[in-house]
Amino acid sequence: MSFLVVTLLSALLIAAILGFSLLRGRKTREPAAAYDLRVYREQLAGVDRDLARGVIGEADADRVRTEISRRILAADAQMQASTKQAGPPRWATVAAFAAIALIVVGGAVGLYRQMGAAGLPDQPLTQRLERAEALRAERPTQAEAEAAAPPTQLPELDESYANLLNQLRDTVAARPDDLQGHILLAQHEANAGNYPAAYQAQQRVIELSGDAAPADAYSHLAEMMILSVGGYVSPEAEEALRQALRRDPRHGPAQYYLGQMMVQIGRPDVGYRIWVDALRDAPAGAPWGDAIRAQLDELAFRAGVFNAPNIPPASGPSQDDVDAAAAMTPEERQEMIKGMVNQLSDRLASEGGSPEDWARLIAALGVLGEGQRAIDVKNEAMEVFAGNPDALEMIDAAALQAGIAQ
Repeated sequence: MSFLVVTLLSALLIAAILGFSLLRGRKTREPAAAYDLRVYREQLAGVDRDLARGVIGEADADRVRTEISRRILAADAQMQASTKQAGPPRWATVAAFAAIALIVVGGAVGLYRQMGAAGLPDQPLTQRLERAEALRAERPTQAEAEAAAPPTQLPELDESYANLLNQLRDTVAARPDDLQGHILLAQHEANAGNYPAAYQAQQRVIELSGDAAPADAYSHLAEMMILSVGGYVSPEAEEALRQALRRDPRHGPAQYYLGQMMVQIGRPDVGYRIWVDALRDAPAGAPWGDAIRAQLDELAFRAGVFNAPNIPPASGPSQDDVDAAAAMTPEERQEMIKGMVNQLSDRLASEGGSPEDWARLIAALGVLGEGQRAIDVKNEAMEVFAGNPDALEMIDAAALQAGIAQ
């Protein structure tokens, strides 16, 4: 409220200054005839001085006085006429002042009603940061959020699919150390909308994978936790996101959900920066990239950014390229994949690349069945990133995925 009062007083002061300038009119501006009068009077005094010194005669002095007096009368009449006609009518000046006051004061009130919040107390930056940190530290845990969430109705499954899912549950329960079984269970529980069961299975996947668990495993865990409570990012989900980003700092889904968490705790500025960084690396068609673009303008406004960068989608294969690839024979498609892998390999050999690129090459070679080549690339990557534990961890995860872990 104090800010609103200050705003109104400032607007009234501005209107008063403008109104005073209008009402004062042009009184302080001297007409040209006044200057002429001073000159003529000075000339009269000069005639008397010249006559006293004997420079001119009495007859010449009278004649000059008469001419100067005539000019004085003409200048005085001109000045009186200009004074009466100067400036607009007084009623017009008063009307202009009223219009200016209405525009300035009314505009200030209208803008504040649209963009301000008269009922809120002052919110200095330090106080907002402290409140955001407190909200982050005191927010509900995953279990508390699930207990407080309204019960969800699971979608009805096809009978055959429901039977298969029950069989999978029984099989995994009988084999608690079956990594592949828990991976399948987490996927199908998520497909069935049973997110609490899905993230519990995913937790077991990470336990069985140990330190070799990739970034995707933690990202999937966080996503299932978040979906189980309607979009809320709990401390446990945040930790899973942090683990994913430790393994892959540019992991798009993890960046998306981490930015969403920052918005939830009152730090849209941090969330905006995270989303912009994620969007710069977003591949074409990434669903999380589209989700960021749909919300970025609103988040930029909340973060106080009025010139949000326009980040176009990353270039990727066109629909024609996709259709052409679909029309290929398996042999042709395999050759195309080999060509892409060879291009990546040549680029890394000549220009180098990030740990993610090396890990992608190792995983791709494993898919192609070129185990020995994948081992050679892994050994080279271990030398390139010696002394970088995060990069080495990523390389080991890719080697495990490729089936060449030693």
